[in-house]
Amino acid sequence: MIHQSIPGEKAPGTPNIDRLAEGGVKLTQHLAASPLCTPSRAAFMTGRYPIRSGMASQSKVGVFLFSASSGGLPTSEITFAKLLKNQGYSTALIGKWHLGTNCHNKTDFCHHPLSHGFDYFHGLPVTNLRDCKPGEGTVFTTGIRVLVSVPLQLIAIALLTLAVLKCLGLLPTPGLVFFCLLFLAAVILGLVVCFLYYFRPLNCFLMRNHEITQQPLSYDHLTQRLTEDAAEFIRRSAETPFLLVLSYLHVHTALFSSKDFAGKSKHGAYGDTAEEMDWSVGQILNVLDELRLANNTLIYFSSDQGAHVEEVTTRGEVHGGSNGIYKGGKANNWEGGIRVPGILRWPGVIPAGLEIDEPTSNMDIFPTVAKLAGSPLPEDRIIDGRDLMPLLQGKSQRSDHEFLFHYCNFYLNAVRWHPRNSTSIWKAFFFTPKFTPEGANGCFSTHVCFCHGDYITHHHPPLLFDISKDPRERNPLTLTTEPRFQEILEAMQQAADRHTKTLQEVPNQLSLGNIVWKPWLQMCCSSSGLSCQCDQEKQDRTVSH
Repeated sequence: MIHQSIPGEKAPGTPNIDRLAEGGVKLTQHLAASPLCTPSRAAFMTGRYPIRSGMASQSKVGVFLFSASSGGLPTSEITFAKLLKNQGYSTALIGKWHLGTNCHNKTDFCHHPLSHGFDYFHGLPVTNLRDCKPGEGTVFTTGIRVLVSVPLQLIAIALLTLAVLKCLGLLPTPGLVFFCLLFLAAVILGLVVCFLYYFRPLNCFLMRNHEITQQPLSYDHLTQRLTEDAAEFIRRSAETPFLLVLSYLHVHTALFSSKDFAGKSKHGAYGDTAEEMDWSVGQILNVLDELRLANNTLIYFSSDQGAHVEEVTTRGEVHGGSNGIYKGGKANNWEGGIRVPGILRWPGVIPAGLEIDEPTSNMDIFPTVAKLAGSPLPEDRIIDGRDLMPLLQGKSQRSDHEFLFHYCNFYLNAVRWHPRNSTSIWKAFFFTPKFTPEGANGCFSTHVCFCHGDYITHHHPPLLFDISKDPRERNPLTLTTEPRFQEILEAMQQAADRHTKTLQEVPNQLSLGNIVWKPWLQMCCSSSGLSCQCDQEKQDRTVSH
């Protein structure tokens, strides 16, 4: 039986995640295939670089922001859930999806979890954002500044200039011109207010299978509700093989926690959410123990990218977490953006307390669970992940990945090379993001780093590091400090060229046309315009209690 979990007893700290790590293997160089939610999750689900499925953006926006976007994980892609379902497994995804919902109308559900191998879904079809939680601000500040502030400033300048010229008698301006300019300003402001007001109900809601159960979503005991549902799924599936993907909304902003955890951590709001997630992990472990399923269950704990270091409130509170010694974070391919937790536990099958520092990827879960479930891998496509079991069981001392390719959205950003006859782990950057302000550890002026144009610095020759000796990526190598400098870069460029030749052109699921809001795709649980108010979850809780 395979229980796969993407998380995160109540006690200070994270005793349950610690217990999970002590009872299993820690992958200390576990890497997300992308430093952003949507493409990383696509890679995780399919075992393929997101560029192969069209889940890699060519623009600044690298994830889905609206529930009524038409892009998403293509129906032609095969997820590990689909493979396991075909092998007789009961499959469920509880929590965050973020891989699209509909294509052509609001009931086709072409990108929905139930169209990708899951028998049951309960959670958020898009993602958790600051805009979903009243009082937490908006992630659209930069966009509003560009699309709204600039036009309003131009209108204000035009009004002032025309008024001065009219007063001086240099340009007689009809009152209608002033009215039109003021009306245009009012329309722009009205659109902004409407956008911010309606964003929450239209995009922040919970679904159970194909039905909306809470719109807008309530954070009240949200983790407890999802945890209870996950435990119930395990109980009703205990007699059959099952796959559970428990995809926590923690610790993505907006941060939230129930009253039992709020204000209890030594590390502020972020610590509260981490401890609540840890409690949830403990509940799942307890259910497995109670049902005597622990020894038959593979558990995987990870994250889809590194901490979002730019998430700092106006009061200076760090809400995005920390990447420790590693440089950068979410949305860039410095180690802080892609090196994520990797814990696997299977008592009696995987040795406890083992640490493995070989390069591994979240794409590796696909072939690993497929083989364990007795499913052959698809033969009509390239699978970039590698079976982890030989490494986890000590049958192999080396990762099956000689090369790994790090994409910044659509663009090949860096190459990692672990030569078969060496302990070195080379990493070469073709470009790096320009951190702002200068000397910072992130792109604070834009909230996330971007992948092209004036936001990056190209490197000729590529910027080369030996991660095995310099995991902080502080000291790029040169011809002087590394005699094989040119030879190493040539080998990595050749590997990149070979990899690029395997790519096929596919529809871009994150194109502007696919990510914009489409009113005919908007799901709403009521028929009263855009108000979209319902709470079946509250009714269900009332009945159950």
